[in-house]
Amino acid sequence: MIHVENLHKGFGEAKILKGVTTSFEKGKTNLIIGTSGSGKTVFLKCLLGLFTPEQGTITYGNTAYNELNEQEQRDLKEQMGMVFQGSALFDSMTVAENVRFPLEMFTKKTKKEMNIRVSEVLERVNLEGADLKLPSEISGGMQKRVAIARAIVTNPKYLFCDEPNSGLDPKTAIVIDNLIKEITEEFDITTVINTHDMNSVMEIGEKIVFLKQGYLEWEGDKSQIFQTDNKAVTDFVYSSNLFKKVREAQLKGL
Repeated sequence: MIHVENLHKGFGEAKILKGVTTSFEKGKTNLIIGTSGSGKTVFLKCLLGLFTPEQGTITYGNTAYNELNEQEQRDLKEQMGMVFQGSALFDSMTVAENVRFPLEMFTKKTKKEMNIRVSEVLERVNLEGADLKLPSEISGGMQKRVAIARAIVTNPKYLFCDEPNSGLDPKTAIVIDNLIKEITEEFDITTVINTHDMNSVMEIGEKIVFLKQGYLEWEGDKSQIFQTDNKAVTDFVYSSNLFKKVREAQLKGL
């Protein structure tokens, strides 16, 4: 679990996060949503330890990040996996080399042990036989699966995903959503996903944090988000034509 208490973060005169308090549960898919400028990207970077908040605490398990020394903070970051928005694969490396990279950076495994682990995670994301291909030789959905494999190859306790469905067609996006959810449950990881995709909210939103202008505006799950009378949330949820139709049907009692 990750617990956030009274988190404040700004840049100069601009105050981005304004006293956010929430928790992200272990073994569940936790989503951060909100409109552009809501503070969700800054929030995610604070959780990753890339930004230092001016006030407040972030606790991983029983460990408060701001109470750790520099080495302890590095050790904690090694327990984090990250799926970047654009996959962020190395173009000159094969699929297997991309996935092996964190093992080479952060572990002392032998080459044989690394190769066994790479094979395990590639099989888990259904990419057997793609290990020698370059990123340019596989589809966008396959690249996302490589990014997920790389993120979990070190057996992290925490998995962070920044817009994992960006650039994917709806069908492939559902596959990626379900894969992330399965891995979260299977390995009992605390997973936090930054997204604007309402389909992801409907598919895997077990815990949803909605930010508005740096404040925690609402939190709940995927069923509760369609029942709330919070106007900021309903405006966000029903901003697409698809969900407008869902709302109209609900109001008509269909």
